[in-house]
This record gives sequence, C-alpha cells and structure tokens, in this order.
Amino acid sequence: MRGPAPDIPEVAVPPQHVATGQPLSAWRKGLYLTLGMGFLVLGTIGVVVPLLPTTPLILLAGYFFARSSARWYGWLLRHRLFGKMVRDWQERGAIGRRAKWTASAMLLVMMGLSLTLAAPALWVWLLCACCAAGILAFIWSRPRG
Repeated sequence: MRGPAPDIPEVAVPPQHVATGQPLSAWRKGLYLTLGMGFLVLGTIGVVVPLLPTTPLILLAGYFFARSSARWYGWLLRHRLFGKMVRDWQERGAIGRRAKWTASAMLLVMMGLSLTLAAPALWVWLLCACCAAGILAFIWSRPRG
C-alpha cells in the first residue's frame, strides 16, 4: 500500500481563501460534508459510467471537503486517481488532456443524440450549438494538467 505523496501533508490545510473565511456553523459544515460525499460518490460512479462526468463532480467534492473536513480534503488530494486532477485545478485551473478529450466527445455525442431524437426547431439547434461552443471554448482554453 502506498503512503501519501511527499508534498501533501497527512491532514491538508484548505486553500488560503477558505482558511481565512468565517467559521461555518455545525449544520452548514454537515451539509457541505454531505454534499462532498455525494459528489464523490457520483464522480466515482462516473469513472465507469460513460455519460456521467467525473471531473466536475470530483472538483465539486473537493470544494465542499475544503470547506467542511480537512481529513476528507487531504484524502482527496492524496487519492491516486483523483488527487492530481484536484491539485491541477486548484494550482493552475488546469484540465488534463484526457479529461478534455473525453468531455468534448461526450458533449458532442449527447448534444447530437438529444437534437436528433428530439428534432426541435432550428432556434433550439442554434442555442444548443452556441452553448456547446462556449463549453468547449472554456475546456480547451484551460491549461493542460
């Protein structure tokens, strides 16, 4: 069994902007921890289910863990599958090459299926195309992780 990565402490400290904020109430901390767990479960399922996006769900889990649990936040940063993704996003806003290609392919496939099966009006096609173009522009404008 591998130990934690050498540059990541056993109990990670949340990012500076999170650490300097107001302390959370107990109910909000519990809510954030629950949301983090839920997004982690969905992101993990997304590893094997092709149409469920792993990357944004894991990033959301990291967001909520950073605000609720240093232990879970540290675990996520050290995770062999998800850790690099979360660290790259936090440090540089970067998205890995494989995640970019997968997200792009899934977006285009799902958009094509939705538009083909629904056969909507031309303005719906154009609106979907503009949204897809915006999402793809964002994904591909990010540095490579």
